Amino acid sequence: MTLVRPVAGSARSEKKSPDRLARLLALGRPIVMGVLNVTPDSFSDGGRFLDPADAIDQARRMIAAGADVLDIGAESTRPYGGVVGLGVAVSIDTMKAEVAAWALAAGAAIVNDVWGLQRNGELARVVAQHAVPVIIMHNREAADPAIDIVADICAFFSRSLDIAARAGIARQNIVLDPGIGFGKTPEQSLAAIARLPELKSFGLPLLVGASRKRFIDTVSPAPPDQRLGGSIAAHLLAVAGGAAIIRTHDVAETVQALRVAAAIGSAR
Repeated sequence: MTLVRPVAGSARSEKKSPDRLARLLALGRPIVMGVLNVTPDSFSDGGRFLDPADAIDQARRMIAAGADVLDIGAESTRPYGGVVGLGVAVSIDTMKAEVAAWALAAGAAIVNDVWGLQRNGELARVVAQHAVPVIIMHNREAADPAIDIVADICAFFSRSLDIAARAGIARQNIVLDPGIGFGKTPEQSLAAIARLPELKSFGLPLLVGASRKRFIDTVSPAPPDQRLGGSIAAHLLAVAGGAAIIRTHDVAETVQALRVAAAIGSAR
C-alpha cells in the first residue's frame, strides 16, 4: 500500500491565508491531526484537559510527538491563547458559528464541522468570511442499517458542497470526512473505511478519524483507551485507501506506524 503523497513543502507557517490547506497537504506524507478535547463530554478523554494549563501541556506533547494540526473541541476560549502560538495549525471542532468565529479570531486556522455545514446556517458564512479551510464531516441523526452508507455519504457531501459554493467557500479549502462512528452502525463504519476510494471521486482531500471508535470494540472488545491497535489498523488502511489526513488521540503511536508503513512501501 502506498502511504506517501508525492508532494513536498511545509505546514509550519502560522499566517492564515487561502493556501493554508495546500501548505498542510504539501508535507509529502499523511497529515496527523492530534485530538485535544477541552470539553467534559468526550467519549474518550472528556474532562482530562479542562484546565487551560493541562490543555496547553497536552498540546505541546502532541506537537513533540509529531502532530501537524491540533483539533480542539471547545466551548470556551480559555486554552486558545496558549495553543495557537505553539507552531502548528489549530482546528476548531464545532458546529456553532459563534464558537468558530471567536476561535478564528483567536488564531485558529481551520473549522471542523461535524455536521458538514448543514446544521448551522451561519457557519458557512463565517468560514467564507475568514477564507479558512473547512472539514465537512458526514453525520446522521440516527444510524439506519438498511441504507448503503457510502451512497448516503456521497449524497450528504453533495449537499454540503452546494452550501459551501453558495457561501463563497473556495473548493480548494475543503476537506471531506466520512464521519466514522457518527450516525452509523459499526458495520457501516467499517464499510466507510473499506470503500474510502469511492469518495475520491469528489477530487478533494479526505480525512479519517477512526481513533478509539466503537466499531473497534465490536471486532475486538476493549474500552476506548485500549483500542490503539484497532485505531492504527484502521488508519493505515484509510491512508492506503486515499486518506490525506488522520485524526487521532494517540499521536506518537500513529506517527510511528505511518513512518514504518511508508518505509516498508519505499523498500519495495
